[in-house]
Amino acid sequence: MADPKQLSAKAHAAIGDPEHQVLVSAASAWELATKVRLGKLEMPQQLLSELPDVLASQGFEVLPILFSHRLRASGYPQAHRDPFDRLLAAQAELENLTLVTLDPALQAFPCQLLW
Repeated sequence: MADPKQLSAKAHAAIGDPEHQVLVSAASAWELATKVRLGKLEMPQQLLSELPDVLASQGFEVLPILFSHRLRASGYPQAHRDPFDRLLAAQAELENLTLVTLDPALQAFPCQLLW
């Protein structure tokens, strides 16, 4: 949202298509907050706390983290060092969603990717 030019043209078009439902994982908010806390990402605390409203104003919906998502993420035999990415892959797989990502390591996971 901060810099849409970082998205691929296909990802930008898919997210901007009013026919598509855009879900943002609670895992993404968790990862953002963690990176801010660790000093790996600069973001005003107010923006972080207003994130649900900002997402809603864009027509995005929050995808909660379910127990089944956590179990699937921890059960993947594929190696991936980022637990947030494993969780996103599990959500995409179990909910039959397309995951927008540039991470080539996620190609080994059984979920549909878009970039």
